[in-house]
Amino acid sequence: MKIDILTLFPEMFAGPLSSSIVGKAVEKKILDIELTNFRDYTTDRQNHVDDYPYGGGAGMLLQAQPIFAALDHVKEQRQNLGRVILLDPAGRKFDQTAAEELAREPQLTFICGHYEGYDERIKQRVTDEFSLGDFVLTGGELGALVMIDATVRLLPEVLGNSASAPGDSFSSGLLEYPQYTRPADFEGLKVPDVLLSGNHQKIDEWRRKEALRKTYQRRPDLLADLTLSTEQKKWLEEFKRS
Repeated sequence: MKIDILTLFPEMFAGPLSSSIVGKAVEKKILDIELTNFRDYTTDRQNHVDDYPYGGGAGMLLQAQPIFAALDHVKEQRQNLGRVILLDPAGRKFDQTAAEELAREPQLTFICGHYEGYDERIKQRVTDEFSLGDFVLTGGELGALVMIDATVRLLPEVLGNSASAPGDSFSSGLLEYPQYTRPADFEGLKVPDVLLSGNHQKIDEWRRKEALRKTYQRRPDLLADLTLSTEQKKWLEEFKRS
């Protein structure tokens, strides 16, 4: 996968993109990431990338010109831009489904905004707008990093265990079941007996039931979008009674 990031602060990406899972993906050449400072593409003598909004109002807006020019440069170098993603509070909420969708793409380009907002004409070059949630960050860099991390870990051969990603919370529509490791008894807190039984059928059933229980208790809103099996409906009624 190729990822390009247009940003005013490329130094913010140095650590996160060279560490952990993402860093290993780059080392394995599964991932090719390029950073572009769109300030380098302004025609303004003082290298300004922002200006006051027409009609008045608080704050400054990113201008279209430097971002258009930076996108043109990236397209010339890469022969393509892929999906062009704008981090914007009005965008589609980024979730696991979106991460899985983006992981199927060969190329992504992120535009990281700053200041009060964008000149609306920038969106003429955008294919997707995403938001992490109902809060405001100082810039799009952290949002882009979160999206990249969530997406890259889903690429083939990135995670050491290929079964890890499908078992993640939200991948099945449910939160992940509780998990334990050694020792089996820690300060009187014991691992459930079924996990020590060696009976894989019972363990699988316990995990599926506990994933549903956890979701019902902590994120019941997720259940509204799921088609539950007869078994899951039975468990859900059991949870409600208890």
